[in-house]
Amino acid sequence: MAKKKKSPKPKPRSKTVAKKADPLVGPVKGATHRFLGRVRVDVGAAGGARVKRMIYPPGFRWSKDMKPVVGTDLCMHAHVGFLVRGEIHIEYADGCIVEHKAPHVMAIEPGHDGWVVGKEPAIVIEIDFESDTINRLGMPSEHQHGHV
Repeated sequence: MAKKKKSPKPKPRSKTVAKKADPLVGPVKGATHRFLGRVRVDVGAAGGARVKRMIYPPGFRWSKDMKPVVGTDLCMHAHVGFLVRGEIHIEYADGCIVEHKAPHVMAIEPGHDGWVVGKEPAIVIEIDFESDTINRLGMPSEHQHGHV
């Protein structure tokens, strides 16, 4: 009668688990990549529009980080898109503050300051038409209460 062999003891598993790459912050195929101030911007063409992934770091504030780069007191660009991660607050010249917390569809009129809330970056997927965004998307050229 043949003697049964004992199977070898399984090796103990390592306690460290490899972290999966986060596709929200990974490279974007077909897009150009750059930094504008401290904001990471990936831009790709989609028909007549641009699709942008913007990664705003924790502590970012437009009036502190972008005003010196752009040279205007407020951001004069319209933003239309989807906040996929994080939280941002927008303050318009009239003092109106709008809070956006992911997941959230957003439309931000020109003439605003904005900042990231908390310790997590804010990631926004945005659609624009460069200088023609306001007209092409039917947005007001400045903040109007009740239009957000």
